[in-house]
Amino acid sequence: MAVTKDQMLAALNAQRTSFTAELPIPASVRKDRLKRAIAMMVDHGEAFCKALSEDFGHRSTEQSMMTDIVASIHTLKYSIKQLDKWMKPEKRKPTFPLGLLGAKAVIEYQPKGVVGIISPWNFPVQLTMGPMAGAFAAGNRVMVKSSEFTPTVAALFEEIGPKYFSAEEAVFYSGGPDVGQAFASLPFDHLIFTGATGIGKHILHAAADNLTPVTLELGGKSPTIIGRSANIDAATQRIALGKMLNAGQICLAPDYLMVPREKEAEVVAGMTKAVSVMYPTLLENPDYTSVINSRHRDRLTGYLDDARAKGAEVIEVNPANEDFGSSNRNKMPLYLVRNPTDDMKVMQEEIFGPVLPIKTYDRIEETIDYVNAHDRPLGLYYFGEDAGEQRQVLDRTISGGVTLNDVIFHISNEELPFGGIGPSGMGAYHGFDGFKTFSHGKSVYKQPKINIAKLAGLLPPYGKATQTAIARDFKA
Repeated sequence: MAVTKDQMLAALNAQRTSFTAELPIPASVRKDRLKRAIAMMVDHGEAFCKALSEDFGHRSTEQSMMTDIVASIHTLKYSIKQLDKWMKPEKRKPTFPLGLLGAKAVIEYQPKGVVGIISPWNFPVQLTMGPMAGAFAAGNRVMVKSSEFTPTVAALFEEIGPKYFSAEEAVFYSGGPDVGQAFASLPFDHLIFTGATGIGKHILHAAADNLTPVTLELGGKSPTIIGRSANIDAATQRIALGKMLNAGQICLAPDYLMVPREKEAEVVAGMTKAVSVMYPTLLENPDYTSVINSRHRDRLTGYLDDARAKGAEVIEVNPANEDFGSSNRNKMPLYLVRNPTDDMKVMQEEIFGPVLPIKTYDRIEETIDYVNAHDRPLGLYYFGEDAGEQRQVLDRTISGGVTLNDVIFHISNEELPFGGIGPSGMGAYHGFDGFKTFSHGKSVYKQPKINIAKLAGLLPPYGKATQTAIARDFKA
């Protein structure tokens, strides 16, 4: 039986009551929770990998271990290592002349309370544990709603979570859209959602009634620009790795390429070669992940049919010439789409699968204009050794983040905030930025013993000191 909104609200109230009674939350308690989260991953990492493969139809065990389990452990360990530094009050310099008179100003980072986490299906473990690391480091309690598209993973969280955390520390829920809608409408102290832009709009609406602060990690169409100075072999190998990882089901996966017109054939050949080296076969290859379900496979197939009907050339990168049509599974080879136009679905929708349009350009300014004419992306990638051109792309485009001469890797650096802008998201987390996202930065000002109000002319009756204070700043 699905959990009800009243049950979830009761759990939230219990967490908030326990949280308030515990204030202030010392570093030792926060580290203990982070360590228990690590233990949960270490003890059940293999079980999570099996659950992921079951939910996907097939998912590489090694990939799941790297991208979901070990990545989560790395984030949790990093948070423990940095926590004492993060928790120190941040000194701010009082404005003149208050500092000279003995005033003090600091920002103290306090936990917000209860953080709601709505995790997606593409990396359902890491994108649960990553936000949890930031929330626990900041001293909060957490409630998690897992995706209905990965029910085995969700059930495993529900089963093992209580072995490591009390219900007042962390609870895990599964269920469909109704549960998700009810969850998003709870009066959390902060809510983080990772998923599609369209769903993100509904999440924001649901949170608005409670004025819940929201972090949205969405997606969009992340462009990859290959400059004329790029090493095509290296670029295509790295792009192919990023696009084929998790079968392209990554919010930061390269969504389309922009290549110099005269280098298009070389790029197609490079992509074909790179895929063939990494995945000489696909259907029975344990390293290659399946599309999550038939619904998403049919969606991707529909994009390809639409592109062909509107004049695109679709190149199937199928190294062993396997018969995917006779398979009852959801694996797909990589499809390169040449001559895409803006009226095609592959250039309108986030692809989220092994389909990669290739646009050509004559001048680098064309790529910049194209990016700027569309929604701001979550990620942008540039390949090339021309420092001036690289700077031009960085300065004249706006995106959530950028990786130069590779794809996706900026998300793996805990020192860099991860987040989107506009339709690709709002807010950011990871590392200290995540700690701040899940904390309230409380301003604390300490007045010196001297009577500042009198000295500044603020104390009636107003007179010469008042006029002096006004004259000091009342000028251009």
